[in-house]
Amino acid sequence: MIVRRVPGFFLLAVAVAMNLGSCERPRAGFRDVTREAGIDFEYNFGDLTYENILESSGSGITVFDFDGDRLMDLYMMNGTWLEGISDQGGRRFENTPNQLYRNLGDGTFEEVAEKAGVDDRHWSMAAGAIDYDHDGDQDLYLLNYGPNLFYRNNGDGTFTDIATLLGLQGPDSLNGRVKWSVGVSFWDPDRDGLLDAFVGNFLAFDPEYVSPATPGLMPHPSEYRGQASMMYKQQMDGTFREVTSELGLLYPDSKCMGLTVFDYDNDGDLDLFQGNDHQENFMFRNQDGNFTQVGVETGVAVNSRGQPTGSMHGAIGDVDGDGLIDLLVSDLKYGALYRNLGNGAFEDITEKSGVATHFSGKGQWASALFDYDNDGDLDIFSANGIAEELIEQLPLLLENDGHGNFRDAGRELGPYFSGKRSGRAAAIWDYDNDGRLDIMVSHVDLKANAVLLRNETRNGNHWLGLTLEGKEGPASAIGARVVVHTERGSAVFVNQWTTTYLTNNDPRLHVGLGENNKIDQLEINWSDGSREYFPQPGTDRYLTLKQGTGLENSEDGTPD
Repeated sequence: MIVRRVPGFFLLAVAVAMNLGSCERPRAGFRDVTREAGIDFEYNFGDLTYENILESSGSGITVFDFDGDRLMDLYMMNGTWLEGISDQGGRRFENTPNQLYRNLGDGTFEEVAEKAGVDDRHWSMAAGAIDYDHDGDQDLYLLNYGPNLFYRNNGDGTFTDIATLLGLQGPDSLNGRVKWSVGVSFWDPDRDGLLDAFVGNFLAFDPEYVSPATPGLMPHPSEYRGQASMMYKQQMDGTFREVTSELGLLYPDSKCMGLTVFDYDNDGDLDLFQGNDHQENFMFRNQDGNFTQVGVETGVAVNSRGQPTGSMHGAIGDVDGDGLIDLLVSDLKYGALYRNLGNGAFEDITEKSGVATHFSGKGQWASALFDYDNDGDLDIFSANGIAEELIEQLPLLLENDGHGNFRDAGRELGPYFSGKRSGRAAAIWDYDNDGRLDIMVSHVDLKANAVLLRNETRNGNHWLGLTLEGKEGPASAIGARVVVHTERGSAVFVNQWTTTYLTNNDPRLHVGLGENNKIDQLEINWSDGSREYFPQPGTDRYLTLKQGTGLENSEDGTPD
């Protein structure tokens, strides 16, 4: 059987033809360990009633190692009470902070946001974790409804906001309303060795507006104007300059919900997919550092019925084992699974893959491609809930048969999948470093509690976790393609982890190997165009590979 496996979890990847799979059924599934892990986060949307599009949108999750101990920590973003938007009855949620959970390495966490200086009290949407200054620690760019913050890691467990100094705070308003940022993708599209940032902005929210068509419900997103997403180019002095228009990326009324950087046409440079809310999606093709919008031409602008839906984000991976990067776009209808045809275009296979049947009517927000059982093919997790009303839905875990056909396996894998919730953000990570991918979900329902699902699947399958470090920092590592060669074939992965709604997944590249316990060679095609080979890296461990140093200078990435 030719299968493909990609870590749809953190470093979302793209698998190219590899017979890695195991047909053995898992003996366990996912267990809710939130309470025993010490995670007490409760999400609020600043209110006790659910009445507007800001309240319905939720907030994100970011997984990163903020203190450098090789344990993945957890940043949970929150809403808050806002004057003129929230009801007076929700005032008890005023100044609600974000929370940072430090991984203690024994399966538990300690909440340290105030101590670390990242307990922001704005309405936070998403946060991008990155070592922007190449000093060895992870910084954090916080995207808000309101001013954005850039937390520079001080290297001592604390952070300092330098967004204004860097030029990354963003404008106060766009299209006459408060700027509403929903995410960021860091990348180096022009290969100058400096990390640039594309910030996704959503819509011009007017809290006074009441829809004449549906006065009893929140207005539809199409009734608002959009807000331009913005490209920031890093300068030699470390500051950023806004260059959106000059690169062909300015769309003043777009309504971005999610960003995904990957080389969709395999021409050697990084492109950008932008999921839009009830507008046609964008695919920005990179042409020598300038961009052309080719969403219609590539076939990813609308769904299989020709409709621009409430798209959230794009998750990438080879779902059918043909060696090409496919694109899963979650939305509020029935989703869109686009199969890469290898000629710069995509085919919509949502119906014939089974995805449409399972997604229909659920309202998908965060959907992730990930190999939950390490059998070598990509499965799907989806956090669901109706947007216009606070109606809960079943979360989904769809299992891939190895050929890109999906069945709903969630109810076999744990009680969480049998209970209705209203989910929004969801992160895929390996918090306990056991090689099995866990799930963290944030909910907007009035239960409010987040859920940590520990993956306890046991089937003897093998795996490898990779951290890639570029020669000059993360610029040449983001978007790098990793080819895994074994005696059964080859598989390709993409080093990209910002591919779920409002979320940064585990930044380590996860390779499911099935029964295969040996890798002959890793081939890394760095984003700066260089290529490097690492023979026999081993399996069932985490490994840090540094550009230009060879396997002999790699580091064991598993915590002590």
